[in-house]
Amino acid sequence: MSARRIVYLVRHGHPDIPLGERWCLGRTDLPLAPVGRMQAALLPFVPELKGKPVFCSRLMRAVETAKPLSPSPMIRDGLEEQDLGEWDGLPFTEIMVRWPELYEARERNPDIWPESAETPESVRRRMYRAVLSCLEESEGDLVVVSHKSAIASLTGERKKLGHCSISTLAWDGTALTPLEIGRTPHPELTEEVCLALLQAAGTPERVVNHCRAVAKKAMELYDGLAGAEMAAGGAVLPDRGLLFAAALLHDVARTEPDHAAVGGAWMRTLGYPEAAEVIARHHDCDGTGLDEAALLFLADKYIREDREVTLEERFALSRERCVTEEALAAHDRRYQAAKRIESLLNSYNRRG
Repeated sequence: MSARRIVYLVRHGHPDIPLGERWCLGRTDLPLAPVGRMQAALLPFVPELKGKPVFCSRLMRAVETAKPLSPSPMIRDGLEEQDLGEWDGLPFTEIMVRWPELYEARERNPDIWPESAETPESVRRRMYRAVLSCLEESEGDLVVVSHKSAIASLTGERKKLGHCSISTLAWDGTALTPLEIGRTPHPELTEEVCLALLQAAGTPERVVNHCRAVAKKAMELYDGLAGAEMAAGGAVLPDRGLLFAAALLHDVARTEPDHAAVGGAWMRTLGYPEAAEVIARHHDCDGTGLDEAALLFLADKYIREDREVTLEERFALSRERCVTEEALAAHDRRYQAAKRIESLLNSYNRRG
């Protein structure tokens, strides 16, 4: 009997469609969205995927997902998504209007597709052949980056297959047997991981330098608070690791409108709700406590570009850009919040 080999089936990252929207994507060829590139950037930090031969479908979203694992993934026919016929490439909101009866039937039975679509059995046969071909072309365990319906045709499960999820099949020389379905990568948010996410999101270098400086300042604020708290008998401290990761990533979506909310949404999609909450709050804070969001808010206000300044300097410069009464009011609110956090932090330091 042949030695058992493992096939790691990886679904591609989130394609370039808005978060929260449902589209019927089969052979329609879209690249990854920024959050999809971030999902793919987590894959090299999954130990069992390292050093394996990497195969992928020819569709852009699969190729871009595979590249963090291998700069030159091996593109193979047969690994692509199901051809969804006349529905392919359409949002489900449009499908619901144009084909109401068929859409309603499919909501009850997800195996129902328009007649022009490729059949599930056809997907299963060519996907099985394609994976066997990848096994023949390689040695040991391997990674195959493919698509939801294509992977489900071999695992028998669709619901668990989130973007960039990992499913495993065992090959014993005669059959492929599912072992695990739909595990989402969730490495610790170390400095290396955070920097990989910033790069994947396309965060400009000057913003990355700002994030590094803010993270350094946030650690200084935390360490001063920790010393004061320990000397004073110890209240509950913020989470240092969470603060550091959120500080490094706080401007990951800096080029997007409402970047704090978008950055938080991206991190929530990646499976880091605690970091998402801190990032979403880093641009506005009420200044009534010293949690991770408050320390990040203050550290961010102490840093202009990658240079430390006083609150007075920072807010005097930013006030010049306020051209409406609403903007001025928001500016003054943030300044007062920063002063309250600074005063509260100083009171703990004096206590220590």
